[in-house]
Amino acid sequence: MSDPTTSSPLASLEALRGEIGKAVVGQDAAVTGLVVALLCRGHVLLEGVPGVAKTLLVRALASSLELDTKRVQFTPDLMPGDVTGSLVYDARTAEFSFQEGPVFTNLLLADEINRTPPKTQASLLEAMEERQVSVDGVPRPLPDPFMVAATQNPIEYEGTYPLPEAQLDRFLLKLNLSLPSREQEIDVLTRHASGFDPRDLAAAGLRAVAGPAQLAAAREEVRKVTVAPEVAGYIVDVCRATRESPSLALGVSPRGATALLATARAWAWLSGRDYLTPDDVKALALPTLRHRVRLRPEAEMEGVTADSVITGLLSHVPVPR
Repeated sequence: MSDPTTSSPLASLEALRGEIGKAVVGQDAAVTGLVVALLCRGHVLLEGVPGVAKTLLVRALASSLELDTKRVQFTPDLMPGDVTGSLVYDARTAEFSFQEGPVFTNLLLADEINRTPPKTQASLLEAMEERQVSVDGVPRPLPDPFMVAATQNPIEYEGTYPLPEAQLDRFLLKLNLSLPSREQEIDVLTRHASGFDPRDLAAAGLRAVAGPAQLAAAREEVRKVTVAPEVAGYIVDVCRATRESPSLALGVSPRGATALLATARAWAWLSGRDYLTPDDVKALALPTLRHRVRLRPEAEMEGVTADSVITGLLSHVPVPR
């Protein structure tokens, strides 16, 4: 097992991916996406049907890192103060004091975020963008690192409140968790038959293999990944193509372009390179852009998806040589 105090940043982050794999089967792309988000100081939206290990994935990430983590189950009656914290009257001092909410942590698991009303969803906006919480006009900084990992179910719409575009845009990545293959599902059953308990990750052998120091060092190295003007132009061309697509009512904003630059640089660094290539951009285009576009109703009726539109644009936008 890697020693988080002596391993290089890249080795620590590679070990982190392997450690999560001890608990989660068949979600390698999602695991990599979470690591990329950590490197970019971004947030992640995990979407998948019930039972594909969305919550387990985030818990395994927390167990593999020396970071504080908290979980909030989003429900229709959840109030903003239940997330951010609130002022509480102290009868002994006859004064109000601030009681921190669960958002004051390193890794916040926002479970089923689309089951709570917009006013409570919006309570996370300032935390996600400014990394602070303002209560009674007083800004209170959040710990660093800080990441929101939110989950939602794509097939159940009754009693849910879809996230507005402004909040979707705050998520660096949207990761779709698919059903496992037959072999992977057999592996899951075999693990459970051997005594694996998803509620006891320590018994499954998960240990912290990286911490804040390795994460900070890794982020510094990602910032050193060089970007040629031609590749920067390619990112802009891909994003501008979404604004001109006849299938889309809403294309990618300039913030989406900067997000794609950040995630592609993190992927390049994880791949062992200190320079960015068009292939890095293509590799992260879907998870970075799919939630930043909106389909036209007629395109939806024809079965077009955001992923299919973006994939088509990637095949048509000229690639720099």
